[in-house]
Amino acid sequence: MVRQRSSYLLLWIFLTIVDGDTEVSCVFMERCVLPCSFKIGNEIVIHWFKTPRDLHVHSFYYSRDQLGNQDQYYRNRTSLFKDQISSGNASLQLTSVEVQDEGRYKCHTSTITGNQESFVNLKVDAPVNKVKMNQVENRISCRSEGIYPEPQLTWSTSPPSNITFTNTTTVERTEQLLYNISSSQMLSAGVYHLLFICTISTRRNRRRATLQRLSDISGPSTGVTIPCTPSNTSLTNFTLLWRFNHTQTVLSQSWTDVTYSVSDGWRQKVENVSKSGSLMLKHLSTKQEGMYTCKLSNAEETHITHIHLRITEGARSNTAVITTAVMCGLVLIGLSIAALISIRSYPLLLTRYRHAAFVSSSQTRMDSVLFRVTTKRNLILLPDEEQSKNIVT
Repeated sequence: MVRQRSSYLLLWIFLTIVDGDTEVSCVFMERCVLPCSFKIGNEIVIHWFKTPRDLHVHSFYYSRDQLGNQDQYYRNRTSLFKDQISSGNASLQLTSVEVQDEGRYKCHTSTITGNQESFVNLKVDAPVNKVKMNQVENRISCRSEGIYPEPQLTWSTSPPSNITFTNTTTVERTEQLLYNISSSQMLSAGVYHLLFICTISTRRNRRRATLQRLSDISGPSTGVTIPCTPSNTSLTNFTLLWRFNHTQTVLSQSWTDVTYSVSDGWRQKVENVSKSGSLMLKHLSTKQEGMYTCKLSNAEETHITHIHLRITEGARSNTAVITTAVMCGLVLIGLSIAALISIRSYPLLLTRYRHAAFVSSSQTRMDSVLFRVTTKRNLILLPDEEQSKNIVT
């Protein structure tokens, strides 16, 4: 009897075929398939376990799912391709993949012809999705959230510069075991036109964001064009977004669509958008003065350009400016000639003034004499009684 059992054990070991590990990368919160195949036979049994503790993930026998021993963590998240089992497909479909699902899985299959085992190494990836970059005064910041495994963040400039970037990277872990990463740098005042690049990468992908501050521009109230200068020349597959003072959305445009959508408050101000993404404005006032932000983004890159606009009140066309300049020049010439004439006529005017002053002075003296003489004469001619009254008075 013992010899017969030993023969069965040796036969079972001989017929159990172990395949090598298969690497599978699953995206966080998406569905994923763990591959497994076996030789076709009757009385099919399929067991999926997660090692090393052999947690029951999924079981199938007697031609139906057997989930009585399934670990609670996998409840309502696993399934087999039932219509393909008879063809030798024992692959497991896992939905809503989480970081905790990462690990080594064992697929055990059994038929009347023998047993098979294969292993799948499941790796979870939450790729870098969005890289947010911003500038407040002289500080630029870069941030991305919901990443797995732990990402790396690097700073650079284009063209290369002698700026030294400090290591200010901060990494946080969320309840879902994902990573949030951020970093900031303090810049020197007045740094314009230099492209700052923040790159965040993992084993699955990488994304970068660029930020550039252009020199301030000024333009007339009749109209102005604000440039958007991405670091690359092709805008294919990029999405365009213009903002005012970091909060107001001016317009947005997908490069798969030739049209653009303008916000209600800017319909009377937006004239057009160029092929390079430059914003053309019209009918402006000081209310439109401020910071304009152009954001171009696709699946791999985000380009941000900041530029401050100042509206010139009463600004006119070049022709009007030239005309005004000519008129001002003529006025200045006229004033110079008048001043020259006045200087040359000064001696004559001075002589005339002195003569008039002399005549006026002589007339004054004569009037004074006549007044005294007349007064004296009147006193002599008055009767004695009236003279007495005058004397008393």
